[in-house]
Amino acid sequence: MFSIRGQGLGLAIVASLIGMTAAAHAAGERVLYASLGDTARSPIGWVEFCADHPGDCRGGATQARDIVMTQAAWKDLVRVNRWVNDTVKPITDQDHWGVIEKWSYPTDGYGDCEDYVLLKRKMLIDAGWPREALLITVVRDKKGEGHAVLTVKSDKGEFILDNQNEDIVAWTDTGYRFVKRQSQTDQNTWVSLGDNRPAVATASAR
Repeated sequence: MFSIRGQGLGLAIVASLIGMTAAAHAAGERVLYASLGDTARSPIGWVEFCADHPGDCRGGATQARDIVMTQAAWKDLVRVNRWVNDTVKPITDQDHWGVIEKWSYPTDGYGDCEDYVLLKRKMLIDAGWPREALLITVVRDKKGEGHAVLTVKSDKGEFILDNQNEDIVAWTDTGYRFVKRQSQTDQNTWVSLGDNRPAVATASAR
């Protein structure tokens, strides 16, 4: 289990369990993207992160997989999101590393949005969740700034883990514009989600 400063979060998650009471959100919500589009350029920082952590960026085609969202899985998802949000302290890459953009695990307890995402994703994968259902996603937040979140693909819809929000919500309820995310079938391939303006993932720590 990945930990920060010796702190670990024990999880016992079986991703393929059945059942769940989380309701799908009603039709008629404001659609921020319609469908997956063309291949997009990898976000700034992803290639360098993969060079530092090749085991976490295994390439090659895989089969798309969605989580079957049970009550137990939902509770563990909430726990991971809240624990990382509460444990990691926000700081910009400029203040942290002296560069505009750097993706890294927040092993010293500090990071910006993509670092929160990387840790949540790793903790869930280490606990048995399929990486094909855990997609790093670049969005524009409500201020129009670049931001990174984790999309969880499930049989009950797509949910967003976000360091700007303690609650896990459906993607339609974020108010964000979705730019691009990892492909379910190859984590090193990124697909466009409709907003083609250039976006650095993190303009701010939160």
